[in-house]
Amino acid sequence: MLQLVKTTMAQQAQVLEFLKEWREREETIVPNAVDRDASDFASYVKQIRDKEIRVNNLSWVPSTTYWLTDGDELLGAANIRHELNDNLLNFGGHIGYGIKPSARGRGLATKQLELALEKAKELGIERALITCDRTNVASRQVILNNGGIPDTPFTAEGGKIVERFWIELKG
Repeated sequence: MLQLVKTTMAQQAQVLEFLKEWREREETIVPNAVDRDASDFASYVKQIRDKEIRVNNLSWVPSTTYWLTDGDELLGAANIRHELNDNLLNFGGHIGYGIKPSARGRGLATKQLELALEKAKELGIERALITCDRTNVASRQVILNNGGIPDTPFTAEGGKIVERFWIELKG
C-alpha cells in the first residue's frame, strides 16, 4: 500500500539507495530537500526533521519531508513547504516531489502528489501552489491530474519558464 512516511533511522539503506540511483544517472535529485550528504545518517535525519519548525530564522520557511513507500520499498520523496515566501510563490510552490528513476512511468507521482496534498491540508494549507518547468510534461500532467488550475507562468533567470498551478484544499 502506498503511503507517505517521515524520515527515520530505519530507512538508512533505502534512502542511500534512493540517492545513489539518482546520482548514478546524473540527474538532479527531486525534491532537493533530500539531496544532501547522508554519510552520517543520524545527522541527515536530524537536518531533514529540524526543517519542520522555524527556529530563530524568520525568513526560513518550515517544511516537512515525506518518503513515498510501498511496504519496505522507497519510491519517491515529497517536500511540503508550510507557507510561501516571494521565491516560493514564483518557483517551488508548496510541494516539491520526485519519483526515483527506476519507479517512473507507473502513475506513482500522481498518487504521491495526491497524498502530499492531504498532508498539506492537515497542515492548514487551504490552497496549494505547485510548480514545474514548462518542459516537464510529465509533472505538468501529474499536477493537472490532481486538479491543478493554471496561473500566470514565471520566467526564471536564464529564460526558463516555470508553470504555476493552484489546487484548492478546503472543504
